[in-house]
Amino acid sequence: MLRIKPSLLSSSSARLHRSLHVSSDSSHFLPFRKLGCRFFRMGHIKAMASHVVGYPRMGPKRELKFALESFWDGKSTAEELQKVAKDLRISIWKQMADAGTKFIPSNTFSYYDQVLDTTAMLGAVPPRYGWAGGEIGFDVYFSMARGNATLPAMEMTKWFDTNYHYIVPELGPDLKFSYASHKVVSEYKEAKEIGVETVPVLVGPVSYLLLSKPAKGVEKSFSPLSLLGKIIPVYKEVLADLKAAGATWVQFDEPTLVLDLDFHQLKAFTDAYLQMEESLSGLKVIVETYFADVPAGAYKTITSLKGISAIGFDLVRGEKTLELIESLGFPSSKYLFAGVVDGRNIWANDLTASLKTLKALESKVGKEKLVVSTSCSLLHTAVDLVNEIKLDSEIKSWLAFAAQKILEVNALANALNGQKDEAFFSANVAAQASRKSSPQVNDEAVKKAASALRGSDHRRATPVTTRLDAQQKKLNLPILPTTTIGSFPQTMDLRRVRREYKANKISEEEYVKAIKEEINKVVKLQEELGIDVLVHGEPERNDMVEYFGEQLKGFAFTINGWVQSYGSRCVKPPIIYGDVSRPNPMTVFWSTAAQSMTARPMKGMLTGPVTILNWSFVRNDQPRFETCYQIALAIKDEVEDLESAGIQVIQIDEAALREGLPLRNSDQAFYLDWAVHSFRITNCGVKDTTQIHTHMCYSNFNDIIHSIIGMDSDVITIENSRSDEKLLSVFREGVKYHAGIGPGVYDIHSPRIPMTEEIADRIKKMLAVLDMNVLWVNPDCGLKTRKYTEVKPALTNMVAAAKLLRSQLAECQVRQL
Repeated sequence: MLRIKPSLLSSSSARLHRSLHVSSDSSHFLPFRKLGCRFFRMGHIKAMASHVVGYPRMGPKRELKFALESFWDGKSTAEELQKVAKDLRISIWKQMADAGTKFIPSNTFSYYDQVLDTTAMLGAVPPRYGWAGGEIGFDVYFSMARGNATLPAMEMTKWFDTNYHYIVPELGPDLKFSYASHKVVSEYKEAKEIGVETVPVLVGPVSYLLLSKPAKGVEKSFSPLSLLGKIIPVYKEVLADLKAAGATWVQFDEPTLVLDLDFHQLKAFTDAYLQMEESLSGLKVIVETYFADVPAGAYKTITSLKGISAIGFDLVRGEKTLELIESLGFPSSKYLFAGVVDGRNIWANDLTASLKTLKALESKVGKEKLVVSTSCSLLHTAVDLVNEIKLDSEIKSWLAFAAQKILEVNALANALNGQKDEAFFSANVAAQASRKSSPQVNDEAVKKAASALRGSDHRRATPVTTRLDAQQKKLNLPILPTTTIGSFPQTMDLRRVRREYKANKISEEEYVKAIKEEINKVVKLQEELGIDVLVHGEPERNDMVEYFGEQLKGFAFTINGWVQSYGSRCVKPPIIYGDVSRPNPMTVFWSTAAQSMTARPMKGMLTGPVTILNWSFVRNDQPRFETCYQIALAIKDEVEDLESAGIQVIQIDEAALREGLPLRNSDQAFYLDWAVHSFRITNCGVKDTTQIHTHMCYSNFNDIIHSIIGMDSDVITIENSRSDEKLLSVFREGVKYHAGIGPGVYDIHSPRIPMTEEIADRIKKMLAVLDMNVLWVNPDCGLKTRKYTEVKPALTNMVAAAKLLRSQLAECQVRQL
């Protein structure tokens, strides 16, 4: 529905729609009142009810982001940060209560990450942080998340197949667990104080362990799952506290149940909930799954768990689960929380189709046992469509952000209770029809060009080793060439220039002059530091995906459609609503301007088609690979224009290629085939002397290394340092990589500045498994989020380490003569 004319809404729906707006000023959140008859004990469900798995925590205008960064910079106090956080939580609970949501979650708010919150709850702090016990405070918590002046942060990786990142627990056999954070109980009490009964949400014990890694130095044979018996006592303490506080329902998120688990892993779920059975007595318990269908073995396990009252399924990405419910049945004693409203995308639900699904489920489990829910937490979608005043009105009618998805959940629940809002449903039907027939969506020429791609694999004609020889003759780079990933720090002044240009407060001439000055500053800095292959720093870009989407047909953009990626880092994904094409060159002007400022090679910087796809809200009316091929053709045009303009090194980032890998093994080969093919399409026509780079970050790469090789890039730079050099293990195991490769030598997501010796040690470890003639030296990722006071010394040390190793390698070669 969204953003429909008020005349099409019933008065009650219109009031609810307006009520979901939250002021951007945390001191002016909507006043909260005791909810009177809506303040209920959540016991037995007597009519169709509604549930939300989780909700975005940053705020409608990123209030938490700015409060966090102010606190980290020492500009505000812990109390001020906590005040902003509390106002946001209260506002969110009020939104859901006002919409009529029965099962409202608490403890889905986090200052950084919900898995890190669980690590704090369990007292599972790695020894290096010097925690001596007691309630974990901000100092230890943020040191684990971000590192500090002397200690690196914990590893960060992608949360399943989303662009959200979680902090990976580091567990060893000797770790002592203790109840060290009472956040879950505090937030439940906080909601109760203002009249809202909530469902406290916990990361389930088995998923927590399956998402952990063995601590450094622990034998490879150690399995974190062996710690199940040690963490269950802490969960029991938490449950006892929740019961004492008056909680009647609790939710355990166990998303790992959608993965391909073995017998031992599945048995751990049975064991965990059996061990907690006595503590669960007196509570109604939801076990929530999401992001994919539940395999048959996991379905049998979860439906037979002891002490469980309800099971939540993602029925958007997990359509096969419906078949299991049909063929295997569903326990008559349990509630089914049906995730029919998409928590991963921003398209308005097809309410008619969802209602049909719910009625089919109702016939299987009964009305009193069925609850309408979101498919997963709404954390992965934007906050509120009301804030989008510049979106095309037709496109806007096709969308639903988190606030609107709450309305959809409740509209479906009401419809099943015989209280269907006809105006709401009619508007939804009209929007669905508009989207199918709109000329904004369909471009037959683009469809034809994309469909013609399937006849070739689009590989470059010459092997990579031959290409590298030709490129070296032209580029004349030293051994262990240094480079950076692309972006340089985005200062307040730089952001102000972009903002003023967008608001027509400065002329195009003034804007171009300011951006060129910034590029020149970045170029001169790199030359002074001695970096070999330069970047222009991307000062003209707000975001590596949005920048390109703004120049491609088929994309729409929001003002406040922010989504949390990690910590305070938010992204504003473009919306791919139609067929994609490139009307004009996108980067050639800035790349050629930058190259004119230096004699050293300057990388042309592009975002690859798979990353643009995976970091956008993608149309759901055609297969994802069709959209990806369309984007690949647009990027191919840009690559060839850059080459024609004299750019000799072109980087096509595929930071999110691994992220899109399906969670189930049976679906992965097909995805990797079209994703790798899409990348090859972008550069299949360039000369041997044009060096093609790509970049990947913050994922587990070892299981797709052969697909990475199949991308056939000349050089890949790839995250390595924050994951304890996990990447290098694949080369120790015998995988041969003949292209250039730059495993990151330091973590850019921490303010910590690495020493020269530390970086040199990392390079030595790389040289033990990689040929010195293919090894590059670079940071883990782009430098956009860092400050120049951090970047300059870190890059100085990186270049010094490369020079030190070059000298040592040269001495070795002399000795061998």
